[in-house]
Amino acid sequence: MFRKILIANRGEIAVRLIRACRDLGISPVAVYSEADRHALHVRLADEAYFIGEAPAAQSYLVGEKIIDAARKSGAEAIHPGYGFLSEREWFARAVADAGLTFIGPSPHSIELMGDKTNARVAAIKAGAPIVPGTTEPIKDETGAVQTGREIGYPVMLKASAGGGGKGMRIVRNDEEMAAAFQMASAEAQAAFGDASVYVEKLIERPRHIEIQIAADKHGNIIHLGERECSVQRRHQKVIEECPASFNDAALRERMGAAAIEIARAADYFSVGTIEFLVDVERNFYFLEMNTRLQVEHPVTELVTGVDLVREQIRIAAGEPLAYRQEDIHWTGSALECRVYAEDPANNFLPSPGKITRLRTPAGPGVRDDSGVYEGWEVPLFYDPMISKLATWGATRAEAIARMKRALGEYHVGGIRTTIPFFLSVLEDPEFCQGDIDTGYIARFLARQNAIAAEDASQEELQTVAAIVAALDYTQTAKTSAQADTSTQPSASQWKQAGRMAALHRR
Repeated sequence: MFRKILIANRGEIAVRLIRACRDLGISPVAVYSEADRHALHVRLADEAYFIGEAPAAQSYLVGEKIIDAARKSGAEAIHPGYGFLSEREWFARAVADAGLTFIGPSPHSIELMGDKTNARVAAIKAGAPIVPGTTEPIKDETGAVQTGREIGYPVMLKASAGGGGKGMRIVRNDEEMAAAFQMASAEAQAAFGDASVYVEKLIERPRHIEIQIAADKHGNIIHLGERECSVQRRHQKVIEECPASFNDAALRERMGAAAIEIARAADYFSVGTIEFLVDVERNFYFLEMNTRLQVEHPVTELVTGVDLVREQIRIAAGEPLAYRQEDIHWTGSALECRVYAEDPANNFLPSPGKITRLRTPAGPGVRDDSGVYEGWEVPLFYDPMISKLATWGATRAEAIARMKRALGEYHVGGIRTTIPFFLSVLEDPEFCQGDIDTGYIARFLARQNAIAAEDASQEELQTVAAIVAALDYTQTAKTSAQADTSTQPSASQWKQAGRMAALHRR
């Protein structure tokens, strides 16, 4: 086992990895940018090394600085977490070339499965069903139009070199293709340095279901069941759960077996995730593989009892899996909400700033993976997620109820967060019934906007009615006073008008 590990990340995932190191008796080493000089992960680590200015391109994305920090600290391994350099084949190779261990899969597996078209080829070889589409990048708009006609519209343009919603466009006919192709290519180039895109049949109202796998360097591979990740906003997951509300043991076993075969075809070791789309008829199709730890791994840990980070570190150290497939059981249900420093009332704009007060939830079945503290200044340079709140319950309904209680306890002062948004979603009948797909959030927000517009319209009508009533009463009072000048009103006419308006509103 390793004696010292450098963590090439920040925020809540760096804190999570530091805690795993502590559990294993390993000394954790942190790196930090100028913006993170006083961050929580820096405070918790045994050592911390400065790696550059705030922008990630000058710090967390500079592999040479991170490897240099590992050498200086005497660390034997580097854990990339997720995001940043976690799925960069060149970084995994550079770590190995420096005589260190990369805590993740081999450079070959990252390169193979990181390219979406190559990953589709690997899935086909493994016998897994894939969404109809191309297995090679599309060269130009003409080729994209031809493919759209062959597999049938609507189709989806996707970046070959990445995911996370970047370089994705829905195209419903030939006329839309030219503009969509140019925009998808430009976005892919900006996000991944690779403008290539491929075409895939659009599955209407799909569920986004992913299978967690773990594989060691001795050929052992297991799956740990599925996570439902359909609640997405702009292709970004916001709520995840385990297990999926619609799933059953037979479908889980089929999807798990397909995921294992895909991992085997990629010569994969470490933890990883195979993502599928599931249509309304419960057919599933390979989407992509994430060759890293997932943001939403806590829900799997809560339901299976398996510490995925611990297993990832053990695998990197060359140890065999601590579990066989028959050892994996799913107990209860877990839910995760990604708490962002965003303002849901203002189109989810980022809300950086100082956390003036922080009260985090606790109690049975509640887990808060966070990288912030009271007094911390949330920077503008990075992803605005400040914590992942997860709850467990014996049933899905119990997990939801516990999440509502936990969100009610959660208070973050000084900045806006998405907590009110989650509370609204958890009250929504469509969500509570588990009737969700990747278009759920768009429908939910449309309903909320319609309700808000109706409320505003009613309020405007009531205001107009109140003004009319007040003016009517004032005119009546004036006429009465003129008819009987000897009679003085016992109260202000405006007060009387206000009372009349109030009665009118009732």
